[in-house]
Amino acid sequence: MAGERDLSRLLSGMRPELNPGRYVYVTAADAVPTGLTPVVTVREPEGLTLVLDQEEADKAGLPYEYVAGWITLRIHSALEAVGLTAAVSQALAQAGLSCNVVAGFHHDHLFVPHERAQEAVGVLERLASAAEWDQPGA
Repeated sequence: MAGERDLSRLLSGMRPELNPGRYVYVTAADAVPTGLTPVVTVREPEGLTLVLDQEEADKAGLPYEYVAGWITLRIHSALEAVGLTAAVSQALAQAGLSCNVVAGFHHDHLFVPHERAQEAVGVLERLASAAEWDQPGA
């Protein structure tokens, strides 16, 4: 099934969902250390970035600085869709919230400050509601 490309539909149907847990960014030299199950990996020249559950990082003794809440936008967005990341980032920035975005094949995932994650969901729900009213026939 092809992902949605229309920005109005993406925004009105994003259904932000806060995943349980606290997530942290850590780095590894080459590979994912044994016993860890990251939710995101990114290979950079400086090393491998891992986003994983804070409890896993603590058990492995891995240092981190940023603790995030993980929000999934439940709409199936097309990878070539234009504007969703910009609109979401702008709304969160206006609320003073940082946002780290990761695109999966089916959904977009946002990592926001954990202590303000529920607030971020509210911002996104208001953005979705406003987009719903902006659609033709609404």
